[in-house]
Amino acid sequence: MKTVSVRDVRNSFSMLEAWLAEGEDICIERRGQPIGLLTAWKGDGAGRKGGLPDFAARRKAIWGNRVFTADEVATMRADERAGEEG
Repeated sequence: MKTVSVRDVRNSFSMLEAWLAEGEDICIERRGQPIGLLTAWKGDGAGRKGGLPDFAARRKAIWGNRVFTADEVATMRADERAGEEG
């Protein structure tokens, strides 16, 4: 188990994230006293890099094989911009 300070958590979280991805558990200390424990996810892998949704399948389920024309896309973008302006 690796040990880090609260400062390390704030300033070097990417390093901690890499350790967690390798399955390492991390003890967090403040002034030399343990205050918490970060544990690596040991589940089915959901929430990890391989757990991303299949966006292509979602798009296909919603739109099928439909292909939009340039005019349709321009109209949809204009409608979105008008909605953002209120």
